[in-house]
Amino acid sequence: MYVPPHFAETDLGKLHDFIERHSFGLLVSQLAGTPFATHLPFLLERASGPHGALIGHMARANPHWTELAGQPVLAVFSGPHAYISPTWYESANVVPTWNYTAVHAYGSVTLLEKGAARDVVARTVSHYESPMPQPWAFDADSVFADRLLDQIVGFRLVIEKIEGKMKLNQNHPAERQEKVARALRASGGADEIAVAELMKAKAEE
Repeated sequence: MYVPPHFAETDLGKLHDFIERHSFGLLVSQLAGTPFATHLPFLLERASGPHGALIGHMARANPHWTELAGQPVLAVFSGPHAYISPTWYESANVVPTWNYTAVHAYGSVTLLEKGAARDVVARTVSHYESPMPQPWAFDADSVFADRLLDQIVGFRLVIEKIEGKMKLNQNHPAERQEKVARALRASGGADEIAVAELMKAKAEE
């Protein structure tokens, strides 16, 4: 990912926070010599290795897993984003742009045996069900669960490199940043408001 220095986020704790907040990501690798991507929920293991690890599962019917093991892979996590109009700067010689946030995690994948995949599914269900008013329980030892596990493939991605890009108008003076954030909030859009809040937080660092 192209990351100019003023947009780079290198704090590992913040990058991990971002992944957990935007955990539905995109797994990208090569399949039969061409790029192939799968949209998946991930769980982060912060303490695994120097940069952490990602675990997940996909349908066995998805051919993606057949060439995953051992090859370089990329997991992409995207956060709020918004179009930025040059009119908001109230200045000359400015252009439209897009503010956005993203984290890329690179590494290699190990496919999991059925027992380990069972644990991944149980942990995934527990994680995403826990905020629900009446969480759905996954009986990992049931016959039903056993049949389901035959239809999925679990994996673990050890993160060998991680990079974050927080493109939030840091290359503009504070006055312009405030004008952009004000316009984003006024739009009323969820992403626009979220980007405005991120701009504020970044400016206060």
